[in-house]
Amino acid sequence: MRAIVTGMIATYPVGGVLWDYGQYLLGLERLGFEVYYLEDTGWQSYDPRLGLYGEDASYGVEFLKSSLQALSPTLGQRWHFRSMHGQTFGLSKQNFLEIINTAGLFLNVSNSALLRDEYMSCPKKAMVDTDPGYNHFVNFPKWDKNPGWHGAQSFRRHDYFFTYAERTGRADCQLPTLGLNWLPTRPPVVLDCWSPEPSGEKWTTVMTWNNFREPIEHNGLTYGSKEMEFGRVENLPALFKRTMEVAVGGSGVPRDHWKALGWNIRDSHEISKTPEAYRSYVQSSRGEFSVAKNIYAATRSGWFSCRSVCYLAASRPVVVQDTGFSEIIPTGKGLLSFTTQEEAIAALEEVEGNYAVHQEAAREIAHDYFDSDVVLGDMLKQVGLG
Repeated sequence: MRAIVTGMIATYPVGGVLWDYGQYLLGLERLGFEVYYLEDTGWQSYDPRLGLYGEDASYGVEFLKSSLQALSPTLGQRWHFRSMHGQTFGLSKQNFLEIINTAGLFLNVSNSALLRDEYMSCPKKAMVDTDPGYNHFVNFPKWDKNPGWHGAQSFRRHDYFFTYAERTGRADCQLPTLGLNWLPTRPPVVLDCWSPEPSGEKWTTVMTWNNFREPIEHNGLTYGSKEMEFGRVENLPALFKRTMEVAVGGSGVPRDHWKALGWNIRDSHEISKTPEAYRSYVQSSRGEFSVAKNIYAATRSGWFSCRSVCYLAASRPVVVQDTGFSEIIPTGKGLLSFTTQEEAIAALEEVEGNYAVHQEAAREIAHDYFDSDVVLGDMLKQVGLG
């Protein structure tokens, strides 16, 4: 069966984004699907060399082409990119439309692709909400007010709605359901793409600072991204014996302030220039330590990071801020959650005291809860293709 998977690899051409969407592609291919990649966001493309978005998508297209080829020779031949002005790359428009008409699954990851009329022929159109909160409070209401944006269909025209907010619908989850039947899912990881390199001395993470540029207000509450949470743990380097490092990009990053507190600071573009560089950074880390976006934690969404699953798959212990996921995914070995700086320090010390045990447990959690066969297999069952 043919499957179309969408993404934003050329729109934001960095290594981490390739793995976000690429593991959907590779995972479905390994389950026996004939997989094609579609990118049709209607937006400008980011050029990491300039640090700017623009109408020239040439850098992103070359990044997409080479990255998919490295991921899988077949995927390297099965992609279609449409720029904001309608210029196409990869498979021709006519060829791709013929493929769409014979596909059994249209998997719109991150709701990244415009749902054009020509894509509606696919009998099973499934959307994956990977950014709960911002979508619920900003993107989806915006689409409801202007459902014909760019001449596309409303996001509500999908047949199935998956979300990384696994606690959606629970009494204490602040996310509105918007009248949709949300199906819980989580980011998939292809385990044999990740293996431990000699572990370093640094606990690391990769983040974008100040994603939203301005706070989000909903029902009298204010939400933000990691800038609203990092201050809770910013004194940690002075209280923990290992080196703590943040690879960061974005606007207004307080690099000097963090350095004064003892953090190592790296440029996220440097470590994510290619998929291989990103993977090596993860695999050679001692583990991951990170806060969550405020909007994920404050809404008690149950969201879990597509970045963290890569650390787990590489046998790297993960210590991350709880968003409610600890009610769904086992924590305590390999994966540890925190809500306060004191809990974070205790979790890090626990890992350091039993490092080999936590390494093994990290890989086991990736296998049991995030393996692409498990995550995508469950998704396929829910859409009637399992």
